[in-house]
Amino acid sequence: MSEITHPTIKDGWFREINKMWPGQAMTLKVNQVVHHEKSKYQDVLIFESSDYGMVLVLDNVIQCTERDEFSYQEMIAHLALFSHPNPKKVLVIGGGDGGVLREVVKHESVEEATLCDIDEAVIRLSKKYLPGMSVGFNHPKCKTHVGDGFKFLDDYKNEFDVIITDSSDPDGPAEALFQKPYFQLLHDALREGGVISTQGSENPWLHLNIIQQLKKDCKSVFPVAEYGWTTIPTYPSGQIGFMVCTKDASRDVTKPLRTISDEKEDELFRYYSKKVHEAAFVLPKFAEKALRE
Repeated sequence: MSEITHPTIKDGWFREINKMWPGQAMTLKVNQVVHHEKSKYQDVLIFESSDYGMVLVLDNVIQCTERDEFSYQEMIAHLALFSHPNPKKVLVIGGGDGGVLREVVKHESVEEATLCDIDEAVIRLSKKYLPGMSVGFNHPKCKTHVGDGFKFLDDYKNEFDVIITDSSDPDGPAEALFQKPYFQLLHDALREGGVISTQGSENPWLHLNIIQQLKKDCKSVFPVAEYGWTTIPTYPSGQIGFMVCTKDASRDVTKPLRTISDEKEDELFRYYSKKVHEAAFVLPKFAEKALRE
């Protein structure tokens, strides 16, 4: 069997070079490429790195690594879930690696968690190569739908307590998931008091203008819309953000509505905590001013 090659890998190093972060690049040392295919929607690459474990790459952009994925998965899930008093029915759009589902079912109140991802290849390959994340698919409360999240949402009104959009970046198949019509669909699919979280572009160092527009679009649909962030080494500039929004105008999503004991936090989480929840919404002055205007 011949060795699998890929144009992003040269001299044993994967190179992530993209117009969304001009003038800079992320490189990871590759032990071996374990899978490459062109799915119906995107280029899918999985390789074993020297220091970050297995790495999932879509259209030449890192989606997750085994070493640091928990930061992103925990924060995009729990910022929303802990901002809801009693989340029972949860929808995940995207998230085909299963990591967000894994986090959702940590909440005992959740009775049903549905995942809708457009690309069956991501789900199939994550189950094979990313067991620490795809364990989410095995939970009895979880069900999976392969299809377009936009179309899926259109069929549901007043249905979900929390909707989490775990998408790729806004310059590929996920572009529509960063635009106002999508946020209106999210709003309409939520029950009263419902909460959403969505990948909020990259970070203020690179995409402040995109984040400004995203917050503006969210605020035009939801009475409460806040931008929070987390650190993660293998995302551009080591940081990524989320929009967290709710239909309840009286709610402050920057503070957890429910809390659990420190011992339970230690048991369930590697990154998220009630303190980290509040800290996630504290922005450096240049970003705070830009998002205030």
